[in-house]
Amino acid sequence: MATPTFSSRLARTWRSLNKSTICNRCQQTRRTAATQAAVADQQDLEDMSSISHTGDWDSQARDFDPLKASRGRKRQLPHSRYQFRSPKYDRGPMHPHQPLPPSDPASREFVPGPFSSPRVEQAYHSIIASDFMTMCYQHTPPGFRPLEKGARLRPWIGDSPYFANRPLRGPRGGDVLRLLRKPITFRNIPMVERVTVHSYVKDALRGGSQHLHVAGMVLQAITNHRVQIHRARTNEAAWNVIKGKPCSMTVDLKGEDMYHFLGKLIDVVLPRIKDWNGVRATTGDNSGNLSFGLNPEVVSGFPEIEVNYDAYPGKMIPGLYITIHTTASCDKDARLLLQQLGVPFYGKIVD
Repeated sequence: MATPTFSSRLARTWRSLNKSTICNRCQQTRRTAATQAAVADQQDLEDMSSISHTGDWDSQARDFDPLKASRGRKRQLPHSRYQFRSPKYDRGPMHPHQPLPPSDPASREFVPGPFSSPRVEQAYHSIIASDFMTMCYQHTPPGFRPLEKGARLRPWIGDSPYFANRPLRGPRGGDVLRLLRKPITFRNIPMVERVTVHSYVKDALRGGSQHLHVAGMVLQAITNHRVQIHRARTNEAAWNVIKGKPCSMTVDLKGEDMYHFLGKLIDVVLPRIKDWNGVRATTGDNSGNLSFGLNPEVVSGFPEIEVNYDAYPGKMIPGLYITIHTTASCDKDARLLLQQLGVPFYGKIVD
């Protein structure tokens, strides 16, 4: 005879075998591929393809009113359907999740502004640009055809069979052709593109790194930018240069910070230099980029250094090399642009 405990246990086991593994509530909330979606979920879907559509597109475009459709919608669409978060990393042009342009307020790189323009930039757009175009104007009457210039590269002339199908000879005096100067119009008026501030700290090679730290503080104070440290590439015993050791730093300025730096340099620093004739007129790389240097005494005249001069050791303030990159294709136009901005030049002019 079976005991009551065994009978009750057998009954519970039999009921568990006959019971469904999924509760009724789960069956009501779950949907499978075989079940049909609710009619409310299919209201926003089109019932036919646009390829097989044969109706009148113009009439449908006129009758289409998204505001009326949104007012007539009784239920609110889910917020997660239209939220977009710009990706943190750019994974290439083929990735389906592309970052927004920096001008979009939803972009991670969006910076509001500018709310005001620097004085040098305002002077360029309001005065200098129009004056530059007037001074460099070249009148071309209707029907004028410019003279056709010859080829800039010379062919190989001779009886050698190797001259056939050979590339043209390089230019005289160098391996690279100079830039062509186009007539100045309102579309290509030269302007300052960027400013590079460089400092070579030779005392950092002999002594400790304190000279390098002071130079970085000075450049960061007068440019409002973080400096980029450069290390020596080779060993040079005569100059105490050790490969891999930090020896110089560079800052590239663009936009508003560039115009602020030029304004301080031209209006405050350069006029204080005693017995200074100006920048040598022979400077330039024949491509519209001009360079000049400042010694440590002149660097001390920047307002950011003067107002807190005790924070910088006087003997550790470095000299600077400043390169002004312009959109001009020759040094003549770049020199004329800087003269209008207020930079004086002296000496023999070589174009």
